[in-house]
Amino acid sequence: MPETTPRTTATAASASASASGSFLLGGDLPVTRLGYGTMQLTGPGVWGDPRDPDEAVRVLKRTSELGINFIDTADAYGPFTADLLLRKALHPYADDLVIATKAGFSRPAPGQWVPIGRPEYLRQQVELSLRHLGVERIDLLQLHRIDPKVPVAEQVGELAALQREGKIRHIGLSEVTVAEIEEAAATATIVSVQNRFNLADRAAEGVLAYAEAQGIAFIPWFPLATGALAGSDSPLTRIAADHGAAPSQLALAWLLRRSPVMLPIPGTSSVAHLEENTAAAGLVLTDEEFQALEDAAG
Repeated sequence: MPETTPRTTATAASASASASGSFLLGGDLPVTRLGYGTMQLTGPGVWGDPRDPDEAVRVLKRTSELGINFIDTADAYGPFTADLLLRKALHPYADDLVIATKAGFSRPAPGQWVPIGRPEYLRQQVELSLRHLGVERIDLLQLHRIDPKVPVAEQVGELAALQREGKIRHIGLSEVTVAEIEEAAATATIVSVQNRFNLADRAAEGVLAYAEAQGIAFIPWFPLATGALAGSDSPLTRIAADHGAAPSQLALAWLLRRSPVMLPIPGTSSVAHLEENTAAAGLVLTDEEFQALEDAAG
């Protein structure tokens, strides 16, 4: 009889982000490949305080208990609401905690996002992030969006200046093309890219392939999306049932299997959901299951 791979289950009781493996961000910062994103720790429209601030603090405290040492945030979340909650929950930070943040969006109102890449604005936002997070240096500062009105060299150049001043350790980009990464890389070393990518939306496949070739981190945002793939008789639903898992957990397991440079950052405002997401780190897909998911979304 052929050998069979024992099926793994994704239960919150055994959740540990360490099962996702690690990645050396920027060549010197080891992070758990399964991280956490703070965007949902805000009010509607990513604006203002969350409905339950105490639960938000519990979620952040639970990340460290679950072994997550990579947290992604942004000045635009609130604005600064997520950063202040992060500081309240985890400051003084553990030595191994890596905080990634972003700058480059103005928030004039709930649900509104306006890219601003003027050097003086980026510098102001970085200084505010340092203050709100309570750190002397930002581990990873990502340009939240490239402002089409400002030359890329000026935007990235200001971040590089802040890096030389010791206020930024590493520089990343968000929602960019390969050509834009290469243009930015002419001004500063780029260690990460954060683009939308999930089981149902793979438009950034080319950027992922470039990140793999360059050995830079690929941080997929909106990682839990499954779309029509979560139908009642879909491969995703059937495989999830075989593992005693939720379809969203399979989506995370697929991302972790998809590439060694992939660092998913699922966000939530619930401790229970955080534990469920983290449990996906220990879910192992067989080659056949992985291929079935690949084909289903192809």
